[in-house]
Amino acid sequence: MGSSHSKSYRLTEDIQKPTIGTTSLSADEPSTNKRHHHGFDPDRDAKKIHSACKGAGTDEKKIIEVLSSRTAEQRQQIKQKYKALYSKDLEEDLKGDLSGNFEKAVLALLDLPCEYKARELQKAMKGAGTDESLLIEILCTQNNKEIVNIKKAYKQLFDRDLESDVKSDTSGSLQKILVTVLEATRDETQQVNAELAEQDATDLYKAGEGRWGTEELAFNAVLAKRSYSQLRATFQAYKKVCGKDIEESIKSETSGDLEKAYLTLVSCAKDCPGYFATLLHKSMKGAGTDEETLIRILVTRAESDLPAIKEKFQQMYQKSLAEAVRSDTSGDFRKLLLALLH
Repeated sequence: MGSSHSKSYRLTEDIQKPTIGTTSLSADEPSTNKRHHHGFDPDRDAKKIHSACKGAGTDEKKIIEVLSSRTAEQRQQIKQKYKALYSKDLEEDLKGDLSGNFEKAVLALLDLPCEYKARELQKAMKGAGTDESLLIEILCTQNNKEIVNIKKAYKQLFDRDLESDVKSDTSGSLQKILVTVLEATRDETQQVNAELAEQDATDLYKAGEGRWGTEELAFNAVLAKRSYSQLRATFQAYKKVCGKDIEESIKSETSGDLEKAYLTLVSCAKDCPGYFATLLHKSMKGAGTDEETLIRILVTRAESDLPAIKEKFQQMYQKSLAEAVRSDTSGDFRKLLLALLH
């Protein structure tokens, strides 16, 4: 991946060129002002990181300090400044100095969220076998703009078309729902149409529970196209029509990856922070920790709904996300994640 990591390019259209010291938006998420530091100075930050890597031993504390307190967009500016000052890629220098999960998390922070998600998708499809769970987790949880930005980043990083790759790496019903999601045509208005909710609920009932053989097209159209608030109304109407939750029907009518994709779409419509809180909990439960999931969620959600995910985690598991991370990780990796959760 070395070469693709060092490409220095800009996703121009959707990213404002921020003026130094003002809050800037990252490619896909509205900035929650908490990471914005007044007097952001990419020059100073680049020099600080360079001095942290120079000579014998690396000053991880400095690296954590700088990267965890900046927005994704500010980190892009630090990368450009570093390149200008030292004629080297910041990623390459850090790769040489860091290792393990700490290195993975640091490199993840140096991407815009859409770039990191694009890399994760490519990783899920590269080589023999496809990681369908990862495709589902990323593609079925994004809003339209995020999908559009991921497709753009994928094209720029790998010079390939994300939709074509997903098509050639998946098949059958799973392929259909992922391709529908990739169209990024979900209604994003807030209004709820009660009649439509009842109509959709009836269609879903007829397609699934009402007869043998689930007609997944009805599910795809509704789950991938309707707004989240509309879907919540549909799920309530469904319960009235059918006498059970839509999740129960999905579980009894579908299986495997298709079931996973539908359930992901349903839980995101119902409660996206809850979906991610559950994933984080699973990544730390039992023996062994799934660090990749920890990194992916904490880094890519840091500037969107991480505060809501933290709140949900606390409600669901009676302990803070920071406590869970603290007891499940160690060393600089732990310090960096805790700084992101701060």
